[in-house]
Amino acid sequence: MTWLDSVAQRIGPLDALAITTASARLDQLTKPPGSLGRLESLVTQLAGITGCEMPHVDRPAVVVFAADHGVTAQGVSAYPSDVTAQMVANFARGGAAINVLAGLAGAQVVVVDVGVGGAIPAVEAATTGGARLVEARVMGGTRDMTLEAAMTRGEALAAIDVGRRVVSELIADGADLIAVGEMGIGNTTTASALVAVMTGRPSAEVTGRGTGLDDLALQHKVGVIDAALDRHRPDPADPLAVLSAVGGLEVAALVGAILHAAESSVPVLLDGFIAGSAALIAAAMAPDVTSRLIASHRSSEPGHAIALDLLGLKPLLDLELRLGEGSGAALALPLVRAACAILAGMATFEGAAVSGPRRGSGDGG
Repeated sequence: MTWLDSVAQRIGPLDALAITTASARLDQLTKPPGSLGRLESLVTQLAGITGCEMPHVDRPAVVVFAADHGVTAQGVSAYPSDVTAQMVANFARGGAAINVLAGLAGAQVVVVDVGVGGAIPAVEAATTGGARLVEARVMGGTRDMTLEAAMTRGEALAAIDVGRRVVSELIADGADLIAVGEMGIGNTTTASALVAVMTGRPSAEVTGRGTGLDDLALQHKVGVIDAALDRHRPDPADPLAVLSAVGGLEVAALVGAILHAAESSVPVLLDGFIAGSAALIAAAMAPDVTSRLIASHRSSEPGHAIALDLLGLKPLLDLELRLGEGSGAALALPLVRAACAILAGMATFEGAAVSGPRRGSGDGG
């Protein structure tokens, strides 16, 4: 039995005792019960994920998996595939949005080449803000899914294992939250195909403009996805087959990252649409994984809201983002840390000599 075959058995329900203890402390703090809204439910979720009644996030890591897509030969992106390798170099230099946002949030950035098609431009070591580059290329991009399967099952499994290994090393080094993002020209086409299969929705409902397509190009993109789905007719009951047929190497790596963090009781902060499509695959492989996921934001890509609804996840932010890179996850990270700080730092009614709510009273002002 392989790691992937048995991982579902190691991802169980959240720690009920830690949730109960954290909830009880929240109700003793100097505030009306429930008055901090989503921050309160967030910190109790973190307690359940980690098994710690006083959860903390001290060493978060943002992992950006990068790969290219053969389907770009069908003209589904406004940008050429060369941009993937160029942006990986930009991450390493510290010049991308994720570098800036992760720096503000106090998170390290690791960019993983799991399937970039071309050579990554040489980069001098960044003095500050640069990402650590991990070279773990399974192959130089997927095949054109309109003509053949994007990957073999073996290639998909190899990419999943890249995600598992990278996250395993980060956790061993002390990372206590994993934020997952991606980079790959053409990957909104891949994600749309995955979401269409896993949710049963028509591709036109889950497909958006990606990097900025006009109406005619969007219509063409939907047609390309329909052609791939008609060719392969992937079965959502076999998520690995779906991933192999119409997925991406970076999506597969995201699946491995999500599953390993979940089995390690480390919170996973999802970025946007591509990460959401990977979460659908991971949840099909291990259903209990969903309770261990935090949706950082809702992308402007229409398929993202549909994916989040199926996963039962409510995003923390809605800023009309569609960048990827882990940018939305980095923006939400301070909220996660704030939730932990509230539970640990606020005084209780007894400790502060403040009168608590009267029995039977509602929210106070």
